[in-house]
Amino acid sequence: MTTSKTMHAHEALIRRYFDACNAADHAALLRCFTPDAVHYFPPGLPEIPWRGADTIANKWIWCVENLGSQWTIEKVLVSRDSNEAVIEWTHWKHKTGTAQRGDEWYVFDPASGLINEIRAYYAAPAVKDVAIGELVGFDYAGRGYHLGRG
Repeated sequence: MTTSKTMHAHEALIRRYFDACNAADHAALLRCFTPDAVHYFPPGLPEIPWRGADTIANKWIWCVENLGSQWTIEKVLVSRDSNEAVIEWTHWKHKTGTAQRGDEWYVFDPASGLINEIRAYYAAPAVKDVAIGELVGFDYAGRGYHLGRG
């Protein structure tokens, strides 16, 4: 069973990871991951999955520089029974005026507490003719989701 202290540490690490992504801070991103971490994605992106902390850091920095990417965390759930967590996020792509919503499943290395694996799931396929890829009919505004910040 995961302790309350560990659960808080896992959530804090996810939030630091998102801060490092938004800041395009390579060193801070590296401090979030085990060296052999893997980030999995749905089909449609080139060169996936991303393998290794350095690759993950470089790819997110590329997104910030080339897409104007910023991310917001909408919800966080941390497991009491394992070194895992799930979040809901929004990926804002300011240069294209689009956004993508989705979830990620996190697996933490029990020895270091660092992120060892992320599995990303999109709320909807990345469709080029919609401004925000999200669930149809879901009341994002009514549920308090970010609608334009990122």
